[in-house]
Amino acid sequence: MAEDRRTRRTRRALADALVELVLERGFSALSVEDITERADVARATFYSHFKDKDALFARVTADLLDELGRRLAPSVAGSAVGFTGKPLLEMLRHARDERDLYRIVLRGEGDGKPLRMFTDVCAANTAQEFRARAERNDVKPRIDSELLARVWVGEQVAVLRWWAESETPPAPAEEVVRMLLDLALRGRYWASGFDVPE
Repeated sequence: MAEDRRTRRTRRALADALVELVLERGFSALSVEDITERADVARATFYSHFKDKDALFARVTADLLDELGRRLAPSVAGSAVGFTGKPLLEMLRHARDERDLYRIVLRGEGDGKPLRMFTDVCAANTAQEFRARAERNDVKPRIDSELLARVWVGEQVAVLRWWAESETPPAPAEEVVRMLLDLALRGRYWASGFDVPE
């Protein structure tokens, strides 16, 4: 038990050091020694947990995704049809709570690998939910669920980056969700100010 607690503390210190240093210098400029010095962790201890700094960044991103999944689960399960805006609102709140980590992932630090991981996991989960939702409601999607999920997640990633990069949120989370819900339900043509053609 004590060792598990010590392991968690060590990994947390390394994760915090990674995020701080990437924001200060960028991922490519960092060495394992930089991270261990900032975390006050021995290099041997680092290597007992991670192969290299890329493996640490991958673990940090996986932990972010796990936490996001836990936070999203109640809001996703709460609607048979979807389009409530609740999952997006929870994502924005999560991005606010983990702002620095979202910033380095969504900027594409680490040769874009964490960003691809974030996008791929979110897209896979979203496609699965879209398929399940269609089945529950006995409807046939008009667009392939994989493509639809990629479009949806791509928009969310762009919004999350915009949200996380702003020193103060550019708009209240609830207002952003309302606008994106309108976009999802009414379309880009309507959102751009045009009347939807008959």
